[in-house]
Amino acid sequence: MSLLDLSIAEMARGLRDREFSSVELVEAAYQQIDRLDGELGAFLRTTRDQALAQASVCDRELAVSPDGRGELYGIPVAYKDVLCTQGVETTAASRILSGFIPPYSATVVERMESQGAIALGKLNCDEFAMGSSNENSAFQQTRNPWATDRVPGGSSGGSAVAVSARMAAATLGSDTGGSIRLPASFCGVVGVKPSYGRVSRYGLIAFASSLDQVGPLTKTVADSALVLGAIAGEDPHDATSSQAPVASYQDAIGQGVSGLRVGIPKEYLAMGIEPGVRRVFDQAAQWLEAEGARLVEVSLPSTEYALAAYYVIAPAEVSSNLARMDGVRFGPGFGGATNLGDAYEHARHQGFGGEVRRRITLGTYVLSSGYYDAYYLRAQKVRTLVAQDFERVFSEVDCVISPTAPTAAFRLGERLADPLAMYATDLLTLPANLAGISGISVPAGFSDALPVGLQVLGPYLGEATCFRVAAQVEAAADIWRVGPETAGAAEEGV
Repeated sequence: MSLLDLSIAEMARGLRDREFSSVELVEAAYQQIDRLDGELGAFLRTTRDQALAQASVCDRELAVSPDGRGELYGIPVAYKDVLCTQGVETTAASRILSGFIPPYSATVVERMESQGAIALGKLNCDEFAMGSSNENSAFQQTRNPWATDRVPGGSSGGSAVAVSARMAAATLGSDTGGSIRLPASFCGVVGVKPSYGRVSRYGLIAFASSLDQVGPLTKTVADSALVLGAIAGEDPHDATSSQAPVASYQDAIGQGVSGLRVGIPKEYLAMGIEPGVRRVFDQAAQWLEAEGARLVEVSLPSTEYALAAYYVIAPAEVSSNLARMDGVRFGPGFGGATNLGDAYEHARHQGFGGEVRRRITLGTYVLSSGYYDAYYLRAQKVRTLVAQDFERVFSEVDCVISPTAPTAAFRLGERLADPLAMYATDLLTLPANLAGISGISVPAGFSDALPVGLQVLGPYLGEATCFRVAAQVEAAADIWRVGPETAGAAEEGV
């Protein structure tokens, strides 16, 4: 067994008890990376020398005073390549940012480092986080460790693969329409989308600023609660960050679900759910009911309009956010252009991939004179209806559950030629981003030997409730130690 098979709490105990060192943990992580990542493609770049040097410092400090250190002290982690890391190239998996070395780190990175977490490197993703399959990276293909002919989910595919394949103890990703929860489901790990503003976006390369949220991907629910507690909280650098106190998420883990009202939205279950995925969902719902939760059918009638609204609002924000990318200081350069217009055209055409160009074009269109009211303004009204649906439902129930995705991981290339089919992958996840509420995906079973996640959605700042429910499902499923390389232990339909 690899040391990276342990939970973070188990790693922390082992470090305190001197059963192994932080250097050994980091070396174990890089052994996995060296052995597997040539095929899986999770990492865009690693920081081996820096990580080992930091691990040595942690070991010296632990030898002097093992007590009083947080559970992330000396633990190897990694970051999605949309999070700025001081002195380490950050590209958002796009050629237009090739060579960009941030002069500062994102707030979430600083907070992880302040806890003693050790950065292994930067993780692949869909370009500028735009995608549901991680097939839009400008640099390399990332593959699902459970079946390398399958997608890992996007856009935080590298973040999910690194945890699933035991190459990092925890990772950070970003979720704009499901980009943490979807790859978590496809790769059999836990992924948390916090409420909008619960975690600072400072230093996150923006996709859609009113939808983006940073969150953890881990092996266990308790690990995610630990990491979220470390990165959550108000940040003076981010005016949209919440001033509300951060709950003790780890305390919520053992509270159980007895007495909780758990909503099952009828619209979500009418979204073309695969039979194997539906079987896993039904089993998880039964587990919760057996532990004392009360299942309640609820209605979110605006769900059918959420996808269309999202793909107006998000591209509109893309059009605005990516207007600053001009190729002047880094990227593909001007290619010998003789005037400024040609220079920008060359830099942006060569620097942006097809999906990013598609969304910029769509966003520019819906914001243009004569179409703003017909598309963008109307989409924002739908967004309000989606949020109001959730507000009403959360006055009736404590949380909502659904499959995280209608399917398990699909094959590489299967949906590339059909953007609408690709966008529909996010049908069950993106409404939470429109509403700004909390959510988590937890592994609940398998369909045709591929992982299937259960999504738990809670009200705004309701992460603690999400953790309660997810922990109960995790305990009932009892599969978190089953990784891709021990998949033979997983039975169909577990």
